Amino acid sequence: MDLQISVFLLFIIFTAGHSLSCYSTCANQTVETCTIATYQCSSTYVSKKGISLPVITKGCDLTCQNLSINFGIEKVTTYCCNTDRCNAQDVPDAFNITNGKQCFSCDGQNCTNIINCTGSEDRCIDRGTVGNGSVVVKGCASKSYCDSIALVSNVTVIRCCEGNLCNGNYSVTNSTYSDANSVTLSFLFFCCSLLSYFLLH
Repeated sequence: MDLQISVFLLFIIFTAGHSLSCYSTCANQTVETCTIATYQCSSTYVSKKGISLPVITKGCDLTCQNLSINFGIEKVTTYCCNTDRCNAQDVPDAFNITNGKQCFSCDGQNCTNIINCTGSEDRCIDRGTVGNGSVVVKGCASKSYCDSIALVSNVTVIRCCEGNLCNGNYSVTNSTYSDANSVTLSFLFFCCSLLSYFLLH
């Protein structure tokens, strides 16, 4: 019996000693221990035009994906890693280096602005409509982002495409778009709601 208790205690000590630890806040760099073995450390960086300070969230993340979305007026980057305290840096420098790709972006109803994509942003993203109103979104996105929203099923449409400035020829009226894969707005609106919460609180 004593042997079983000893083995059990050693198992607890061993697993606790090998749990991933991640930074969970950016203000005072608090460290948290992840409770599930498949967690990764994540760091999400949100910058918005007109707001001087970015919003940064860090912690353990079960479904973390490296992804980036850039609408020109707003940019969201999530960085994932799987070693202890590897999310100390807000965003790795490689995520901010221009990669030669360009996409159209919108400023209000004007969607003729051209932005330079950075890091893993190898797709252009385009707009869709919601309810009776319309939402215009154009910019750069990473393949991982486009793949993740393609898995979400809902009604309204947003599209990702490959090729420089490929997101300039979409028409909401006739839904024509060349070289594009249809994906949904659900995940995008979830992100925007989450970002609005962080920016306003």
